[in-house]
Amino acid sequence: MPRGQKSKVRAREKRRHNRAQTQGLKDAQAATAEEEVATSSSSPGCGDGPSTSAVASTLPAPPSVPDSTSAAAGSSCKTSDGCGKSRGKKNKNSCQASPSTASSGKNLMARKVGMLVKFLLYKYKMNEPMRKADMLKIVHKWYWKQFPEVLQKASVNLDLIFGFELKEIKPNSQSYTLVCKSDDTGDGSLSSAWQFPTRGILMPLLGVIFLHHNCAPEEEVWEILNMWGIYDGKRHFILGEPRKLITQYLVKEKYLEYRQVLKSDPPRFEFLWGSRAHAETSKMKVLEFVSKISGTAPSDFPCRYQEALRDEEERARATAATVAGTTSKSSGDSRATSSQHCHPE
Repeated sequence: MPRGQKSKVRAREKRRHNRAQTQGLKDAQAATAEEEVATSSSSPGCGDGPSTSAVASTLPAPPSVPDSTSAAAGSSCKTSDGCGKSRGKKNKNSCQASPSTASSGKNLMARKVGMLVKFLLYKYKMNEPMRKADMLKIVHKWYWKQFPEVLQKASVNLDLIFGFELKEIKPNSQSYTLVCKSDDTGDGSLSSAWQFPTRGILMPLLGVIFLHHNCAPEEEVWEILNMWGIYDGKRHFILGEPRKLITQYLVKEKYLEYRQVLKSDPPRFEFLWGSRAHAETSKMKVLEFVSKISGTAPSDFPCRYQEALRDEEERARATAATVAGTTSKSSGDSRATSSQHCHPE
């Protein structure tokens, strides 16, 4: 082989070698970065709080006013599902095998549940009958087979978020009503904040604050409320005037604390749990609420789960100390009484 040709071959091999080294370095850096991300996400120590969009997508939204577009929304949803009848058997099978389609189906189910919850609350608010035939129109005829599942999930959401039990008026009547459940203590000691409609925003707000490391900036809270269709200065058909509700009523009732951020100029504000929220619920209960609604488990939020466990332990120790103190006092009073009987004056 001529000398010039050999030089060209060696040059090409050298370039390939350099490119391979460069690519190897990039791969190693990418692998290291992925490992660091995985480590930080699984670490018991908490890094930055979840983003606003992450929190908003995790928590349920108090329903907005249902409108005449509900049926149209159901109609448009069927085409976005990706597995419509018009696509044919081949496309349907390929859709079932696609992970993205499974996610789309899950999102579609969530939308149908949300639409039904809005519809039932609207009927309750307007004191109008809740008929199965009208519910089926909301779900849309293409999804009638999924109606029992949609109704069951809507019933769970109504229970968890608003404290309502969905009941059929009479067997096989195909007409329903919402019954307000008693509070968790069973003795009526909890305030109206835990009843409809305020309960519909209180628990989600406590969840937002907890997921934001127990202190949520006001601007992020409103950003999330806006995603839910709740706007500052715009009256909500269920909740009334949102600002008055969360910055005055819930603050006055000591379920929320609303304070100015230290040294903020211009002034900024933030939300924390109030004293009654700490007394009447717990971090674990709120985390369980978030998990049930989002279809996850408390342990899927590792940092918050560890914090909730510590909170439960502290509460248990405080309760035990209180019981021990009460028992000791009762025992002392009993001995004093016995001593008086044994040594009469």
